Amino acid sequence: MKALPALNDSTDSYLLGFLAGYIAADGHVAKDGTVMLHSADRAHLEWVRTAALRLGIGTYGITVANRRGLAAEPCDIFRIHFVPSTMDASLFLGDQARERYEQARKSFARLRWVVESVEETDREEEVFCAEVPGEHAFVLEDNILTGNCFGCGAHGDIIGFVMRHDNLGFPEAVEHLAGEAGLPVPRPTEEDRQRYERRKTLHDLVEQAARWFEQQLHTSAGRSGLDYFLRRGLDGETIARFRLGYAPGDSNALRTYLGKQGFSDEDMVNAGLLKRPDDGRSPYSFFRNRVMFPVTDRRGQVVAFGGRILEGDGPKYVNTADTPLFHKGTLLYGLSRARQAAADGKPVIVAEGYMDVIALVRAGFEGAVAPLGTALTETQVQELWKLIPAAEKVPFLCFDGDNAGRRAAWRAVERILPHLAPGQSARVAFLPEGEDPDSLIRAQGAKAMGAVLEAAIPLSDALWRMESEGRPTDTPEAKAAVKAALEARVATIADRDVQSFYRTEMRRRVDEAFAPARPAYNRGPWVPGQGRGRFGEAPRRHVPGTPGRLTSKPAGEGRGRASRLASMRERILLATLINHPDLFGELAEPLGLLPFGDPELEKLRWAVIECLSDDRNHDSTLDADALCRHLSSAGHETMVGALLGESTYVHAGFARPDASTEDARKGWWPAWRHLHHERVLDDLREAKAALTRDNSEANFARVVALQQEVIKSGLGIADSDFDDV
Repeated sequence: MKALPALNDSTDSYLLGFLAGYIAADGHVAKDGTVMLHSADRAHLEWVRTAALRLGIGTYGITVANRRGLAAEPCDIFRIHFVPSTMDASLFLGDQARERYEQARKSFARLRWVVESVEETDREEEVFCAEVPGEHAFVLEDNILTGNCFGCGAHGDIIGFVMRHDNLGFPEAVEHLAGEAGLPVPRPTEEDRQRYERRKTLHDLVEQAARWFEQQLHTSAGRSGLDYFLRRGLDGETIARFRLGYAPGDSNALRTYLGKQGFSDEDMVNAGLLKRPDDGRSPYSFFRNRVMFPVTDRRGQVVAFGGRILEGDGPKYVNTADTPLFHKGTLLYGLSRARQAAADGKPVIVAEGYMDVIALVRAGFEGAVAPLGTALTETQVQELWKLIPAAEKVPFLCFDGDNAGRRAAWRAVERILPHLAPGQSARVAFLPEGEDPDSLIRAQGAKAMGAVLEAAIPLSDALWRMESEGRPTDTPEAKAAVKAALEARVATIADRDVQSFYRTEMRRRVDEAFAPARPAYNRGPWVPGQGRGRFGEAPRRHVPGTPGRLTSKPAGEGRGRASRLASMRERILLATLINHPDLFGELAEPLGLLPFGDPELEKLRWAVIECLSDDRNHDSTLDADALCRHLSSAGHETMVGALLGESTYVHAGFARPDASTEDARKGWWPAWRHLHHERVLDDLREAKAALTRDNSEANFARVVALQQEVIKSGLGIADSDFDDV
């Protein structure tokens, strides 16, 4: 290349143009927006750094790589990276480079940093973003307020930088920065200082107790505890990793040890390590003759313990009571470890006990946690979702496969439902009956546990099973009870969008589970004049909130214009299908689910369905004329003749025999939707009347469900359709 311009003799505009050309010739803009420049001569890049600094363009440190050239001779290639946010798109002469630059958003870019002040100094350093004595190539990252030195590896945030640069302590550095920003620094009160010292004392106390329990496990007194862990398949590394310990039967041993460390009885009682008798005697150890499981907070500090009894009377497990450091309803065992696992994309798994968590972690499921002697609380559920950085926050809840495990699962579902939100849910996994994660992994390995997680069901499935399994559904009342229970559960979901989708899903399941059988194509041969026992029967009544299961109006009701409209729509639906029987495969189900109000038309509706459902006719070329002959021979000649005439066609040209199949299809659906909507309105009126007579929760739920269905059934229909009847 030609000689580099002299910096002292060149204007900024000339240097900017030269740098743009240099980048176009030997530079590169990666797909992610990284801007770099290469040279075989390090001095050239040193010049670039100096010129860039003068122009206000930031650069990172110069790196080197050894490459083989065309002559197969190894040589050094030097590279410099630019800070993209300090550059302008006009610097990039190539279209592709400029496009990549404009689209890129580098996380380490110097975004929105403004120079507030510049002070003269007699030091000469290779610093271009911030002054760090003895270091160089330091870049501030605005998005996280931290810095990173690509030259020597130094890193830290703005407070650490001020502490090093000005030799200040943390409080002084905070005050200095707050003063420059014009922000007040909160001052701790005497009560705040006392509370802090109190918590620090308790933290130190609990940590000392954890170490003592660990030591006791490896003494002669703790031999039974160590044997227990070994029998459960734990090795020394696992015991040390989880800081497992032993509390001896001596009720005064821990008190004596901690007293020698300078801790008072009052502190030990407040930390939950000692229990004070009601009769005024000296306090004694809360944990005795138990293997010990330390419980840590979010930062990994020990704050409480769980203990399993080995022999003697007492509950199998006990946990530290609530203390200033610990609230059992808010923390989870293994929380600090699971936080990192979740950040690494591993699944978060809720088990039931300490040993289950340990077994899962050993098997590679490092996101395992467990509640602390209580059922999963709402606060713990929120904590689970906070653990997962992904947009879809779906932890696994593991339960035993027996009845007790299912009951525990349903309690968890109850607690979770009100807090569901877009992207926040859970999956429920049931283990084989008689197994827990610990026993399953020991017997069959990690793959068996993986299979359990693969088979986990969504929360919607769990809700359905919770309210439908084991309940009678052999009567209309029992079916309605299942529906009402589901509606009540769904109503507890606070998020309106999630609630709406759950309601739709539960109603769909009710439809599928309790709907009458559809007309089948293999019902046997159709015999003229012989029905299926349906003609003359009372119309099927509507199940509240169930799309499609509609009722006809009771005889004698619905006179006037609305009744004539409904009757005409019924005639149009039948005329269209009789003249276009090739549409039956598509329209059979909606026609079968919509009883007619006119008794004669209702009989004809079933005759059409039975004839076209006949297995002998289903796959044949039964045309409109043949269908009319079948219907006439079955006793419907007069009705068919009245139906297929201008009195019908004048309102629905698509029903004519010469209309195209596509026009017939397009015209049939609006007529069906209108009729469907009217039937739902009828049921809503009946439901409101029932609510007036009996203001029960079930009647109220029925009205609410039908109001939602009226809205849904009314979508997409035009009020002007068939208004000229």
